[in-house]
Amino acid sequence: MSQLKAHEKVVFERLFDRGGYVLTFNDRTFAEFFREHGLNIDADKYKINGASKMKRLRAFWELEPDQVVGNLLEALLAYACAIEEVNQKDKDAATEIINRLTGKASSPVKSGLSENDFLKQDFAQLDLSKLNIDHPFQSVIEQRINEIHKSLKAEAALATVFLCGSTLEGLLLDAASKQAKQFNTCSASPKDRESKVKPLQDWTLDNLINVAHEVGLLSLDIKKHAHALKDFRNYIHPRQQAAQGFNPDQHTAKISWQVLQAAIADLCGERK
Repeated sequence: MSQLKAHEKVVFERLFDRGGYVLTFNDRTFAEFFREHGLNIDADKYKINGASKMKRLRAFWELEPDQVVGNLLEALLAYACAIEEVNQKDKDAATEIINRLTGKASSPVKSGLSENDFLKQDFAQLDLSKLNIDHPFQSVIEQRINEIHKSLKAEAALATVFLCGSTLEGLLLDAASKQAKQFNTCSASPKDRESKVKPLQDWTLDNLINVAHEVGLLSLDIKKHAHALKDFRNYIHPRQQAAQGFNPDQHTAKISWQVLQAAIADLCGERK
């Protein structure tokens, strides 16, 4: 049972409750979202108060331990920020609660850079040769970066998100495969229903970002601002994009590109 307090639940009700629905999820996408985190929200134990998505979410945060609830609420908050404008006061309050549940509240850096300060960073002089990847892989990364520049210039926001997300996923998966033991033993490593760490090829980008941050490869600001990128695979199929109401604009595209650049800088050791 989590230690989520009554006044804290109000914050998440305000952020996620849409009259019994949870954000833009339908039953299928709601179940898929939880499955990504090794959870079965369709289990009978979550239907003790009713079968609506919001009632099941309430049962979830009542029944599960702090760490599990905190990780899931963090993912839901990131999803909410990706699909709509979230009240900053509610977002800050939710982040503080999540940090307490997941044991991050004592971190010396609570929130990282603001979005404006994050976007002001200059990564124009990135040296991809410092990524420690093979030449064919580096050539593909360079090609994708050229495509990203073209997409940004053409204001093709969705294409930019896809390119940035898939490129970051590839780079982090490469880093994870080279440090598999370290990645697999982190508290943030995704588990299956038997509490076993999932194979690396089954990790989502969200999983890779969280663990890469935990092992010190990625800075906090990347984890904080990578909302749209974390779920990029969910938008590849038009029907699923429509169901989740994801319509990125040029601002989302610029943040996605900045996240990728910052991650490359981290992986190159240029932001230590």
